[in-house]
Amino acid sequence: MTKEDMYALMNQNPAFHLATVEGDQPRVRGMLLFRADDNGIIFHTASTKDLYAQIKKNPKAELCFFGYGTQIRVTGILEQVIDDELREEIFNHPTRKFLQAWKSNGIDNLLQIFRMKNCDAITWTMESNFAEKKPITICDAQ
Repeated sequence: MTKEDMYALMNQNPAFHLATVEGDQPRVRGMLLFRADDNGIIFHTASTKDLYAQIKKNPKAELCFFGYGTQIRVTGILEQVIDDELREEIFNHPTRKFLQAWKSNGIDNLLQIFRMKNCDAITWTMESNFAEKKPITICDAQ
């Protein structure tokens, strides 16, 4: 599977699981992807969430996407994104109407954007279950 195929699968199946660490305890939760391409895997959360504190303390994470019988696990380091244009794009995107309440109530500063780039991905299918895992680097734009 090429990295372009991986991006397509991620974008077509935007629900994913994100694993972080809190102390010595792994934490996994479902998330909603905003976009995946050569510029990174982008998602957002609220600054009031435990997730936000976990990422700030330890930005190493793993993402797991699944679609069409294929699992993609992506490992890397998350970086916080401060970008007013991207922020507005997220608030105005048709899939993010639920965030409009934050804007209308003046609490839009809760929105925190993260990106994983320069990460390694492996794929898994039932057919490749016992095959050697060969990671490829994706989201490698600087």
